[in-house]
Amino acid sequence: MSSHYYEVALFGEFFSRDLKAILNRITLHSEASQPMHTREVVFEPLNGLHERDMGADPVLLRAKKELTDPTSGCYLKPESVRVHPEATVRPWATCEVVGDTLSFAASLGYIRRSQIYKRGYTFRRGPLVILMFQQEQVDPATQQPIPAHPDTLWEVEVKTASPLRNTQETPLSHAINAVLEVQLFMKGLLDLRRQDV
Repeated sequence: MSSHYYEVALFGEFFSRDLKAILNRITLHSEASQPMHTREVVFEPLNGLHERDMGADPVLLRAKKELTDPTSGCYLKPESVRVHPEATVRPWATCEVVGDTLSFAASLGYIRRSQIYKRGYTFRRGPLVILMFQQEQVDPATQQPIPAHPDTLWEVEVKTASPLRNTQETPLSHAINAVLEVQLFMKGLLDLRRQDV
């Protein structure tokens, strides 16, 4: 058993023409839903380029803000596909940031690498959160989101709602089975798969 906290996830994408059928299927198998509009900024260490040149993946810091709820977190490299072939399993740490997230990241030695906006829906299913969204571009002049084109791909993330520890009482296999249940009930409409991100 490990002292790390983990996220377990599956990912997929689909075209707008399939939105209604997929939305109905996920809603049928969910306990709650609500609209989402999130800004996500990705930071990398100041020496991130050097780390990549040396063959190492730098630890990225992701700041997500659901309009009034800023949360920062970082993911480490996903566990090997040989260890967890069914789903993406990666160490995960989160913290709530009060105040300026950009200054907080800079104080940790990180610089901004990219930012995106995501607009769509959030669903709850037991210990999981299902995010279904389109990415919006950022206006370089105003730094505000530009609504996605109607033909933009929809993305789906099925993942644990909060970090979990792999213990005898709560083994990772329970979370893996939960995301695989979603994969099963979406079969035929949406291909959910492991993704090394």
